[in-house]
Amino acid sequence: MKKGQKTSSDKNSNVALELRRLGVAIEHVDDKVSLTAEMVGDLAINMTIVKRDIEIMKTDVEFIKGGLKKKVDVEEFSALTRRVSLLEKRR
Repeated sequence: MKKGQKTSSDKNSNVALELRRLGVAIEHVDDKVSLTAEMVGDLAINMTIVKRDIEIMKTDVEFIKGGLKKKVDVEEFSALTRRVSLLEKRR
């Protein structure tokens, strides 16, 4: 046999080694994809919770805005106080 030629058993072992390396690489990628999919699932659940909380906050803000519209602000109150005191003095 010549020095540059490889036997079929050498070729088979090289192919088997390459297949093993490819299998390891595929497992590594599969693990990473599984981890990413799990994270995305967790994020989807968390986003649902956040959306619900935001809806509750919107409702609370609308309630507070409505309550504030019904109340008199400080400037109006002081003006009304002056007008009442003037009216009481006229009596």
